[in-house]
Amino acid sequence: MDLETLIQHARGEAPADLLIENARVINVLSGEIHETSVALARSRIVGLGDYPAEDRLDLEGAYLAPGFIDAHVHIESSLVPPAEYARAVVPRGTTTVVTDPHEIANVLGTEGIRFMFESAKDGPLSMFVMAPSCVPATHMETAGAVLHSYDLAPFKSDPWVIGLAEVMNFPGVLEADPEVLAKIQVFEGFPIDGHCPGLTGRDLAGYVAAGIGSDHESTTAEEAREKLRMGLTIFIREASNARNLEALLPLVTADNQHRFCFCTDDRQPKDLMDQGHIDYMIRTAIEQGLDPIRVIRMATWNAARYFGLADRGAITPGRRADLVAFHDLDTPLPHLVFRGGRPVARDGRMLLPRLSHESHPLRSTMNIDWDRVDFSIAAEGSQARVIGVVPDQLVTEHLTMTMDSSAKTASGDPSRDLLKIAVIERHRASGAMGKGFVQGMGLERGALSSSIAHDHHNLVVVGADDTSMWTAARRAASLGGGLVVAEGEQVLAELPLPIGGLMNDSPVEQVRAGLDEALAAAHQLGSSLHDPFMAMSFLALEVIPSLKLTDQGLIDVDRFERVPLWVD
Repeated sequence: MDLETLIQHARGEAPADLLIENARVINVLSGEIHETSVALARSRIVGLGDYPAEDRLDLEGAYLAPGFIDAHVHIESSLVPPAEYARAVVPRGTTTVVTDPHEIANVLGTEGIRFMFESAKDGPLSMFVMAPSCVPATHMETAGAVLHSYDLAPFKSDPWVIGLAEVMNFPGVLEADPEVLAKIQVFEGFPIDGHCPGLTGRDLAGYVAAGIGSDHESTTAEEAREKLRMGLTIFIREASNARNLEALLPLVTADNQHRFCFCTDDRQPKDLMDQGHIDYMIRTAIEQGLDPIRVIRMATWNAARYFGLADRGAITPGRRADLVAFHDLDTPLPHLVFRGGRPVARDGRMLLPRLSHESHPLRSTMNIDWDRVDFSIAAEGSQARVIGVVPDQLVTEHLTMTMDSSAKTASGDPSRDLLKIAVIERHRASGAMGKGFVQGMGLERGALSSSIAHDHHNLVVVGADDTSMWTAARRAASLGGGLVVAEGEQVLAELPLPIGGLMNDSPVEQVRAGLDEALAAAHQLGSSLHDPFMAMSFLALEVIPSLKLTDQGLIDVDRFERVPLWVD
């Protein structure tokens, strides 16, 4: 719609396409709720109040809010591409997401990023992209691609690319790594997101001074408070395996609420479809006693303002008609969702047919030299470093445990919840393989394997015995990537992920059912974790403290260096 026509509609000189009547509008700018009508023309809001209109819709006193915005998400973690992801989150009221496609970029480089753009085309969800800053995350892993500053620079001209994604290599920033700084300089003047778990004091000051504007890794109010004081916008995260919402909400006040946004980061289908998306965070925040208007502002206007998305985030003339209607302000559950001026979801279901996209053939991403895979671990001491799982968090403990030194090889001990873990390089068939031990996964027998291992996405395997680990690993590879549960030589459950070893383009309901079966099988083997696959995938991410494992070996994240398995 051209500007002249927009003004004519706003002045009532031309009838609106639709007048939404009897709405209680949540005005995130004035901080009030007022009963009025909202006039829409094509994709835009053109006015508030009584307007001539071709059609009318009576909301019968329902609340009307701007469409919700997820400030930071990796869509790949939903296990489905953007077109299917939209079908899970749009009925929940989310109309815009800001995504970092560094998961598929670490596997397929720019080819993977373009795939995400193609999948999002013509869908009912606005997908803005932050250019991946860490492909690979560090030099201590083998990824499927490398993106330099000059690879990212061309993306600046794409209108859907709005900044630089989370700068996870915070040691690289502090040590003035030339390539890390070059990426930041390429995106000078754009939003630059951060990722600095546990960073404090002068190191935090140096990180913020580089031009980084946000962080989503705070796990305590104290950590977030220091980052807030340093000038960072805090993205409060509620992911499948990183649940920080309730810990950070007490920090939000009337004076600082404009510095908070909501994000989901990594959230799998079960949680999206059962608990919800940003709507779940809104309900939880209100339940915890926060003012509903303030909470909805955090879920809409704050993110729009941070990212410079001036055409959305509030219900005012000229902005996009991305709207969410619900009946109960204390427990907002989306009843009707508009995207671009037309209804797209009602009562939790899409009103639009499922998009049928042309296939986008991608190269093989499961390339393993099986002749060089060996799960045995030579017993070279009596004290070994062990990764300690922290439930519902991405951080891990750096443990030291006594091992049986009487045998030539070291084994796990399920009675102590001590299991083997291996990360097998799967991009180049290099034969690289990291091996170690983990406590906290809870398996009493069998093994789990996954081609999702943040952020390099090599093949990660955790198990109580070598035979089960072999079965799980080989099956995941034969699927072209996926999640597998095995016991001995038997596969108990599996979910194929043939798109880069990360996603499946089946309907999201089917993918969720496959994940449910895999989780049930893992729980039957003893794991009590909410999502052991998600937990396992982050045991390989060497930018989150304290001890992690990549295909290059054990990584002491606090020291940011490789360390030997054996302490003595």
